[in-house]
Amino acid sequence: MANNSVKDRISSHYKAIRAFTEEIVRPLEIEDFIIQATADVSPPKWHMAHTTWFFERFILKEFKTDYTEFNPHFDYLFNSYYETIGPFHPRHKRGVLTRPTVEEVHTYRKYIDENIFELLEYVDDKTLKEINGLLEIGLQHEQQHQELLLTDIKYNFSQNPLTPVYAASKETPQENTPSLFKEFQGGLVEIGHHGEGFSFDNECPRHKVWLEPYKLATRSVTNGEFLAFMEDGGYEEPKYWLSDGWAAVKKFGWNSPLYWRKKKKEWTQFTLSGEKLLNLDEPVCHVSFYEADAYARWAGKRLPTEQEWEHAAEGIIPKGNFAENHYLHPVSTVLEESGPLFKMYGDVWEWTRSSYSPYPGSKPLEGALGEYNAKFMCNQVVLRGGSCATPSSHIRATYRNFFQPEKRWQFSGIRLAEDWS
Repeated sequence: MANNSVKDRISSHYKAIRAFTEEIVRPLEIEDFIIQATADVSPPKWHMAHTTWFFERFILKEFKTDYTEFNPHFDYLFNSYYETIGPFHPRHKRGVLTRPTVEEVHTYRKYIDENIFELLEYVDDKTLKEINGLLEIGLQHEQQHQELLLTDIKYNFSQNPLTPVYAASKETPQENTPSLFKEFQGGLVEIGHHGEGFSFDNECPRHKVWLEPYKLATRSVTNGEFLAFMEDGGYEEPKYWLSDGWAAVKKFGWNSPLYWRKKKKEWTQFTLSGEKLLNLDEPVCHVSFYEADAYARWAGKRLPTEQEWEHAAEGIIPKGNFAENHYLHPVSTVLEESGPLFKMYGDVWEWTRSSYSPYPGSKPLEGALGEYNAKFMCNQVVLRGGSCATPSSHIRATYRNFFQPEKRWQFSGIRLAEDWS
């Protein structure tokens, strides 16, 4: 039998992460659970079922000899993209799944949890060690979907002309710090995960890179600063834009960040607390990589590389505005931070100028989980630092988020950099 204290720690961690998903969906009405306003987002019901399927498929079916599937059809409905497992329901059609019901999905979650706890109770130490690694991946995966739940709910709600409120706003003091630049000598440095603690395969191995001297902004770009770019014709001047970015401006008709709306002479912004007047001191968010890069060019700066970002963040404790703070929006004030660099974590994911590619010597996980990250290492750009929708225990300096350069529905923002010599 496995060590009871280890088992209790694993069970407690599992319960806490799973419970936060339930907390996120608690404010929703039954009609909200099925909406999929665009192919990029998924219905809340699907997120709840998919994260549960992950534990069923990769742990219970592999390690629980007497396990009986809750519903054999779920392996097709709630597989996201694992080709080596088998066919799956098309992503863009997740919103047409009126069945299973929300109640059945809640029952599914409870059924899987009970079976996980039963499995943990009887496994030996050797099997527990193997299961614990898979459980941690599954829980980190669920935390990724907790953030997606919030961003997807926001997008779905934004398409409703009634501008519904997901949760009442939690006010913060209005405060901002001046935008300065901190100098870094660079040189031969190491990046990538090392030591204890969880990491995804795309964060490894730790390796050496050469950095020329650089400067990094002490905080992220604000709404007011981005508005100045807009008022100076930033969306009308092709000279600031990459070719693909300018094509995106014309294709999608961009003239402001996602969720900004101009009413008479005032800008508003749709939030998870409904529509609000634009706060000029808050970090700008919901901008694409193309917009971030264009703003940087307009400002006479550039975006940092992901190596520069990680090097600058080394030693900074991940504190800030995360999902557990329940602001659910970037805030102007600095939370629980001190030092020369502010808001490196939380508030908004910060675009880098680095393409998402494997580190030297990187090896994907064995089996189907090798599809988790490696298959997406093409035509995507790295973001760093987490956002106001990221669970605080999920983020670290080496964490590599990635999206296609035109995506805007995540809480994505801008921190400037420049060369220093």
